[in-house]
Amino acid sequence: MSSATPSEPLKPPLEIPDPATLAAEIVKALKYRDGKDAAVATKDDWLTASIQVVRDRIIDGWIASTKQDDDSGAKRVYYLSLEFLIGRLMRDAFSNLGFMEAMRAALGSLGVELDEIATLEPDAALGNGGLGRLAACFMESMATVDLPAHGYGIRYVNGMFRQEISDGWQVELPETWLDHGNPWEFERRERSSEIGFGGSVDAIVSADGQREQHVWKPQERVLAVAYDTPVVGWRGSRVNTLRLWSGMPIDPILLEAFNAGDHIGALRESNRADALSRVLYPADSSPAGQELRLRQEYFFSAASLQDIVRRHISRYGELRSLPDKAAIHLNDTHPAVAVAELMRLLMDVHGIDFDAAWDITKRTFAYTNHTLLPEALESWPVPLFERLLPRHMQIVYAINAQVLLEARMSGQFDDCQISRISLIEENSERRVRMGNLAFVGSHSVNGVSALHTQLMKETVFADLHRLYPTRVNNKTNGITPRRWLLQCNPGLTALAREAIGDRFFDDIDALRELDRLAEDAAFREKFAAVKRANKERLAALVATRLGVRLDPSALFDIQIKRIHEYKRQLLNIIEAVALYDQIRSHPERDWTARVKFFGGKAAPGYHNAKLIIKLANDVAKVINRDPSVRGLLKVVFVPNYNVSLAEMMIPAADLSEQISTAGMEASGTGNMKFALNGALTIGTLDGANVEISEHVGDDNIFIFGLTADEVTQRRSSGYNPRALIENTPELAQALAAISSGVFSPDDPARYRDLVSDLYDRDWFMVAADFDAYAATQRSVDAVWNDSPDWYAKAIRNVARMGWFSSDRTIREYANDIWNVPL
Repeated sequence: MSSATPSEPLKPPLEIPDPATLAAEIVKALKYRDGKDAAVATKDDWLTASIQVVRDRIIDGWIASTKQDDDSGAKRVYYLSLEFLIGRLMRDAFSNLGFMEAMRAALGSLGVELDEIATLEPDAALGNGGLGRLAACFMESMATVDLPAHGYGIRYVNGMFRQEISDGWQVELPETWLDHGNPWEFERRERSSEIGFGGSVDAIVSADGQREQHVWKPQERVLAVAYDTPVVGWRGSRVNTLRLWSGMPIDPILLEAFNAGDHIGALRESNRADALSRVLYPADSSPAGQELRLRQEYFFSAASLQDIVRRHISRYGELRSLPDKAAIHLNDTHPAVAVAELMRLLMDVHGIDFDAAWDITKRTFAYTNHTLLPEALESWPVPLFERLLPRHMQIVYAINAQVLLEARMSGQFDDCQISRISLIEENSERRVRMGNLAFVGSHSVNGVSALHTQLMKETVFADLHRLYPTRVNNKTNGITPRRWLLQCNPGLTALAREAIGDRFFDDIDALRELDRLAEDAAFREKFAAVKRANKERLAALVATRLGVRLDPSALFDIQIKRIHEYKRQLLNIIEAVALYDQIRSHPERDWTARVKFFGGKAAPGYHNAKLIIKLANDVAKVINRDPSVRGLLKVVFVPNYNVSLAEMMIPAADLSEQISTAGMEASGTGNMKFALNGALTIGTLDGANVEISEHVGDDNIFIFGLTADEVTQRRSSGYNPRALIENTPELAQALAAISSGVFSPDDPARYRDLVSDLYDRDWFMVAADFDAYAATQRSVDAVWNDSPDWYAKAIRNVARMGWFSSDRTIREYANDIWNVPL
């Protein structure tokens, strides 16, 4: 499903074995790989055997793709990301290979339901939100468009926590996704790398006596062990590699200490190594947490760089051609330390002088920025950085000297601007700025939506953009339509195929042919029936998990994403309270039945985000139990939001909530997934909402609120939220109810500070946008009640979302940044 031009030939489907052959292979796998007879096999056994049968065929393509790249000397892309939110892989692989129906029939002949065992596959706990899901979409698209690529990350044992809700509060539990093994991965112990921390740096004279050479002598060493997962493209035409690193000690036990009776201390080194790949985003509110985060980032970056350099040297025998054969991409600031690591390898290990090494480094790296929030750009205290990575600190200072001298000699910058360009923040605590390091160490720096890229140039990287005016470019995010349409919404896929044929399977832009059917009453009825079936499926899940009964004929209004104040789940909850008050006060009005869904995880140390989750659950408890509402409004918080849950909720959505404070969401990809599945968007002009609005048309989206420029102006011109709230009766009444304990009778003061912050500060413009948001929600009601118009708009959203394919995004990266011909 690439963004192919109509003249491009479709990729031929793979030869699909007949179901009888597949059934025999599944039984054979049960017997000889798992040691099980079919008569006693569990559902988990059937799942593993089915994966192994298809995996065997994937391996053939995997080896062929690798050999082809080696033989041709093709330039490879190496994508470094701290997250890869890949979700379940079985359906992905079966669908992309075209094996889904044959496997369904094969399993059916053995008395096994494919859909039933598919739900047993655990979600890989390798990411949290949009950053990790984007990386997963990109990996699949790189294989689909036939681009040689490796992904590099960490093989988290527990990853992002499993979320449970206890009395409305988030409870974090370990995600045990690897408990029963992972049939998709292959351990590559021979690809292990030694990673060092701490120690000292010696300066010695080089062997030729011509220069000074530095030798880092780490105090601590650990092993990074590779685990490879094949990533299958559409039609199986290419299989790329996702390589994840697991931390292991060099010596698993300090035997001398153990024999001396220090049984716990004897495992100290083993535990320190294990911690590197145990948990995604360990809380960094403590010095120990900060140190572990930095250790993780260096661990996977260094292991990946060593692997890339080793592969290049084995093939070409030298490193000066590295930029011609390798494009290394930094997905956000987490792997930015790779810039210093490559410099260390080039200079200290391979004897290349600083200027040449710096040229190689800049031409090899590219960097994607994902946030304008200064705290999310990452910076590390200089003492911590220098203690853990003493040689890298020296290199950072050397790079900084080069960059600042360049800035000073240009004559464009005063002292204040030069201090902002510096890789070292000097204003208070001295810190290493990882965003600046990634920027200066890359030949390309891109944002992920048109608005975000422009704001990058004007805000966080304004001075660096002036120094390097050709470096920043835009690459608007995309999503893979294979997972986010074909797999998660088979009903809509079948309807589209019936109406326009299956060209869109290979060219997603062909969905545009649905546009002409938006005014076709018969097609609208079929479309509504598909949406209804998806809503019934979600309602059944909510009834089973939460014991809440939902009416599928109600408008399903869904906001699922990481819980953060800038994403403004709080605005949505406050509007629900205001609507609740209005329904009770005016029962005679013709209210629209609506279910407000929430889902998402709050960082363990983020107090206000966790409080917002509690508020959503408290509000749900009161509203859902109040008979005076007559079922017209319900609020549901669905725990443990992940990829599999998204695949259930997104096809069922009527309304997609994309309501972040304008100028703060880099792009978003959930907005794209919802629209592709026929949900209308209510949102601000933020991130990729701007481009979605341009593509689907202003009449087919609900835009409200302040623009990014207006937000900046409000913040700088003495914004008075208290006066605004006091002159907005519905908002004031809702906030009074929340603050006074109407929804928290067990602790009336629970939300007092949360509400007080809106009166006194309102940094995220919740009060400023409330009236516009509430009014737009009533416009949503009006369109929903005119169902032919609603479904016509929904169909147009589906038809016009082809441009947001990650295939298009990857082609742009390949052509404009990586210089890899496709």
